[in-house]
Amino acid sequence: MMTTTREACERLDLNDPLAGLRELFVLPAGVIYLDGNSLGALPRDAAARVRRVVEDEWGHGLIRSWNTAGWIGLPQRVGDKIARLVGAGAGELVVADATSVNLFKVLNVALDLTRMAGSERNMILTERNNFPTDLYIAESIARARGVELRRVNADAIPAQLDRRVAVLMLTHVNYRDGRTHDMAAINRAAHAAGALVVWDLSHSAGAVPVDLNGSGNEDEAADFAVGCGYKYLNGGPGAPAFVWAHPRHTATMDALHLRQPLSGWLGHAAPFDFAPDYRPANGIARFMCGTAPIVSLAALECGVDTLLAAEPLGGIAALRAKSLALTELFIALVDARCDGRGLVLQTPREQRLRGSQVSYAHAEGAYAIMQALIARGVIGDFRAPDILRFGVAPLYTRFTDIWDAVENLRQVLDNGEWRDARFGRRAAVT
Repeated sequence: MMTTTREACERLDLNDPLAGLRELFVLPAGVIYLDGNSLGALPRDAAARVRRVVEDEWGHGLIRSWNTAGWIGLPQRVGDKIARLVGAGAGELVVADATSVNLFKVLNVALDLTRMAGSERNMILTERNNFPTDLYIAESIARARGVELRRVNADAIPAQLDRRVAVLMLTHVNYRDGRTHDMAAINRAAHAAGALVVWDLSHSAGAVPVDLNGSGNEDEAADFAVGCGYKYLNGGPGAPAFVWAHPRHTATMDALHLRQPLSGWLGHAAPFDFAPDYRPANGIARFMCGTAPIVSLAALECGVDTLLAAEPLGGIAALRAKSLALTELFIALVDARCDGRGLVLQTPREQRLRGSQVSYAHAEGAYAIMQALIARGVIGDFRAPDILRFGVAPLYTRFTDIWDAVENLRQVLDNGEWRDARFGRRAAVT
């Protein structure tokens, strides 16, 4: 697709069947927001919902609201909603803790299941450019358990799946370049090699179709998955994360009384018995640990509901189609209007390999260029050492937003304003 005028983009917006979903969000005037892959926009219902939780449920209901307002069931209720977005079943996914904490849990369980099956496999295999916190968690587990952590380039993964690999750990959409893995094909290859697969869905849940259960084909189903709530799920800064395990694994854990390593009280089979000894809950509930952050969970539910509002309009498939159209337009416009200005596309041109973002490298001034854009009201982000990232959230990103963002990018590059010293000063968060 090549749209040559802003007027053509306006027509695309007028004919967009998802356009009305933008009204579900609070979006500041004069801002083009292309950073939903880092922090989703504020759902319009979230402030009132949080106020109700704080003022009414907490303020008046006090501790009674664990029962009367249903606080105790929020992790499962919101989990069931997220499950609809990632190809999981009801009762299979729960909201709990942070992504890094959940990854620690499932990696340890995956290694335990491998060991209990009598395997001597002793390697966690991952992508070299995986999200750093995932690498840090895997490194700490490998060090504590005496297993090897092997980092390889993405293209080398199939050849590395041998009898040494216990667990393959991957992020579905790479945070830097937006490259998407073929989940079903990788699950199939890993299982054929005797390995389990752990997926991080932080950059795909809510924007890219995910089929954790493999449409019932166990060879193509994932084994474990984690993901955060504050990117495309629009749950707000620091929103709690989610964790999923295939039912065959939770059934095995139930049968063997196998624990995840963080045996917190809400993962107990009867937390309000206050028994001195731990007895894990059945199913996915055993992956809970600490007390649920109710205020944040309420905000996350509002965010997830914005995505479920797309179901009558085609759901995640319709969101994916619009996302691809938006990123295709962005790439085409940069090709046409910013050629020769030092931008090097990092995101795959092939649509099936592309997530919901477009990334460019700029060797000389990526950070400063992004700061100059932000000063103009075009908000993307920078990733070291030289990446400009532009995320599209099809719930609220318009085709005219893409046109205007690229026009501002062209102007920033052409007039050299990014060379102003103020844009080169690094803030704590980039």
